[in-house]
Amino acid sequence: MTNFQPDESPRRVGVREFRRNLATFLRQAREGCSFLVMSRDQVLAKVGPPPPAVRSRRRPGALRGKIWMAPDFDVLPPDVLAAMEGEAE
Repeated sequence: MTNFQPDESPRRVGVREFRRNLATFLRQAREGCSFLVMSRDQVLAKVGPPPPAVRSRRRPGALRGKIWMAPDFDVLPPDVLAAMEGEAE
């Protein structure tokens, strides 16, 4: 199997070839190559490099003032409460 350079257009690969050389294709994907896994001229899957890791720092209090909850958000209506407790009305 030849070594492929990362490029914009994905290489087309048959299912059998992909299965036979899975480790090689995954290694190449990690290095930036993309592949279209094909069966009978139909694309079954696109395999490519993972997206760049996005690390965001958690900022406690960042949503302060942006979230609103109704004062009665955790109060059940009497009929729902009765149904949950198995009481018949």
